[in-house]
Amino acid sequence: MTVLKTSVRNFLAHKGRMALSMIAVLLSVAFVCGTLVFTDTMTATFDRLFGSTASDVTISAKEVDNAQKTGVPDSVPASLQRTLTRLPGAAASVPDVTSEYVTVADAKNNKSISPSSGAPTFVSNWDPTETRAVDISSGHPPRGPAEAVLDADTAGKHHLGLGDTLRIIAAPGDFDVTVSGIATFKTTNPGAAVIYVDTATAQTGLLGRTDAYTGFGLTAAKGVTDEQLQSAVKAAIGGGYTVDTAAETKKKGQDDVGGFLNFMKYAMLGFAGISVLVGVFLIVNTFSMLVAQRTREIGLMRALGSSRRQVNRSVLIEAVLLGVTGSVLGIGGGIGLAVGLMKLMGKAGMHLDTSQLTIRATTPVVGLAIGVVVTVISAYIPARRAGKISPMAALRDAGTPADGRAGRIRAAIGVLVSAAGALALAGAGQAGGASAGGGLLGLGVLLTLIGFVIVGPLLAGAIVTAVSAVVLRFFGPVGRLAERNALRNPRRTGATASALMIGLALVAGMSVVASSMVASADDQLDKSVGADFILQPDGQQPLTPALVTAIKSASHIEHFTEYAGVSARISNPDGTTSTKQLSAVSPSYADDLRLKTVEGRLTDAYAKDAMSVNEGYAKDHGIAIGDELTVTMIGGRPARLTVNAITSDDTAVDHGALYTDIATARRYLPADRQPLDLFVFAKAVDGEQKQAAASLAAAVKDYPQLTVRDQSDYKELIHKQVNQLLYMIYALLGLAIIVAVLGVVNTLALSVVERTREIGLLRAIGMSRRQLRRMIRLESVVIALFGAVVGLGLGLGWGATGQQVLASQGLGILRVPWSTIVTVFIASAVVGLLAALLPAFRAARMNVLNAIATD
Repeated sequence: MTVLKTSVRNFLAHKGRMALSMIAVLLSVAFVCGTLVFTDTMTATFDRLFGSTASDVTISAKEVDNAQKTGVPDSVPASLQRTLTRLPGAAASVPDVTSEYVTVADAKNNKSISPSSGAPTFVSNWDPTETRAVDISSGHPPRGPAEAVLDADTAGKHHLGLGDTLRIIAAPGDFDVTVSGIATFKTTNPGAAVIYVDTATAQTGLLGRTDAYTGFGLTAAKGVTDEQLQSAVKAAIGGGYTVDTAAETKKKGQDDVGGFLNFMKYAMLGFAGISVLVGVFLIVNTFSMLVAQRTREIGLMRALGSSRRQVNRSVLIEAVLLGVTGSVLGIGGGIGLAVGLMKLMGKAGMHLDTSQLTIRATTPVVGLAIGVVVTVISAYIPARRAGKISPMAALRDAGTPADGRAGRIRAAIGVLVSAAGALALAGAGQAGGASAGGGLLGLGVLLTLIGFVIVGPLLAGAIVTAVSAVVLRFFGPVGRLAERNALRNPRRTGATASALMIGLALVAGMSVVASSMVASADDQLDKSVGADFILQPDGQQPLTPALVTAIKSASHIEHFTEYAGVSARISNPDGTTSTKQLSAVSPSYADDLRLKTVEGRLTDAYAKDAMSVNEGYAKDHGIAIGDELTVTMIGGRPARLTVNAITSDDTAVDHGALYTDIATARRYLPADRQPLDLFVFAKAVDGEQKQAAASLAAAVKDYPQLTVRDQSDYKELIHKQVNQLLYMIYALLGLAIIVAVLGVVNTLALSVVERTREIGLLRAIGMSRRQLRRMIRLESVVIALFGAVVGLGLGLGWGATGQQVLASQGLGILRVPWSTIVTVFIASAVVGLLAALLPAFRAARMNVLNAIATD
């Protein structure tokens, strides 16, 4: 009990000195708990949505991997309706027609109202069961072929209302509807644009036929279970359909979004883990400095009879108090963060109800466990050090013991671990493939990170001296004092800089990989793409036949090249069967995409009943030029295709593709399985590129889903997509950087307290307040630049190795974004300067006599 009281008293006495460590715990726990609450809320919201929309039994076509290629969803015969309505266990049978392979535009300006976030657009038939998910908040349901209901979120975002006209673009054709009603979701709008039309319009407009639906929803009669009705349906209609209960339909919906939600959850938790790791350095530094400052106090406790174990326990109890306080505040902060993320998602079109926030019982437990465990582990070494303080320390001034033999052992271990990491990185770079080098890359990153953290105090002397020689040489005696202060305790300087190093290393590594990716893609486009224009839809749906016809109406074009995708089962010479995606293209593709071959000519692969395979596939299955493969198009009939070319795997464009002539693919598929084009290449007549661009733009002006891009536009699109990913990563790393900056502030603040008497003496012998502030600011800048030098150097090594590992996947060019590296280096100095403002201000305000009189 005495130890507990002493610990509580010490914690309260030094609460100001522990404030920044508490903030670090708070931020890390808030990130973890916010992620858990946010993803749990999204999961629960989708569960409610799937549960409210699922019929007792749902009938749909057997899933075939072909719908995306034809632009028409798979369907079931409308004649099933008679059979289903006669089932004794069915109270009602409602047909469904739904498609997401559509583009919807505002007829006034011909602008797409499809979500820009990548969420789908659904057009569905209106039936009474839709009221499970939505309410008609204004207007009325569609009463004829010219009317439609639009969801409220999309209507609000695009300023649409009753009476406005929408243009629906689908594979069977385009049709116009007038908004007759606005629907509001009862649970949430999952970010999609949703339009309801009457059943007949949905059949003709989405399926191109009136004798089919995409499925049926059955309601079980009273006393009949879903499973009983499911069995009755299967017995009545046979095994050619998918028949699911409400629970199975809900589970499929959960599985569809579960992969994305889990990826987002674990990615965010991974970045939260980085913040926790960075916070460890801050907490270690805090307790190390507090123990050093309380050396005399602890010595007196030992002289009065406290055992080593009691002193050790006292420090750990303080750590528990810090962890509990920071974690409790962090849990509250995490809930606030989750609400903020939900508001942000609302701006993107996914409206999550904050009143239905899902906080599982495990969330606060996880947050509290992380905060307390991490804090106690971080404080363990300083606590052991405190327990070793002898009673004689009460007779000496407080100070930080030299590393001595332990420091030399630590440095040796750090060098060995770093060397092992460097060898792993070297091995990854020489592995010659992503699969072989990926594991070595991960091992190398981990070992070099650990090694550099351990060897940080050894590096501090050399790097701080070098940085000081360049940065501080202009500041005279004040600069020299700042350098010596940074070198006074290499262990502390190394730990402080290591926190910043981790974040900056990841920033540099990701920047190198991203820049190399962009440079490699640009190089591949310059070398491989011979077409002048690439016409590709902005969404995932294929090009409709009407759109392809419009494209081909453009003038000043030498030729067009169509590119479609077909799923096929390939019987290989080694006896195996593979399901692969065939790229079905026009023969002119050989001119528009100049791919290298290791055997044969690519033009021969576009002959009748011919194909090409990539060298990896050929090697894996023992395929040679002239072999005939049995290729069965999914939904079609078998074909015997001759392998006339083997393409090189050394490309980033269409890496690993298998090619055949589009006419060959279509010959073996029935009319309702004909693949639609995924994109079209266009080659302008020599010297008429500008006229061709204008003609293409005019030809497709009625199709907002398509953008005409030349090669420079396509490069810009790639740059934009890579940068978006990179900025997202930077944002997620931002918290780790913030915690690292808090570490610099914390180190300087505690250092000022530790050096109170010294500061008083400096002021007494003539140092001005301005010089004192400058000294502390320069010390902070040097520590920050030390972390930047090590972090950026480490990150450059990681990024260069990552590029080498991915070279076989088309990432053949290493490009270092020097502008980013220099900007980050300069920003580190600015961060160091800002971090020192408060500690420097406090130091300058010290009363000189009181400072000198401090014990």
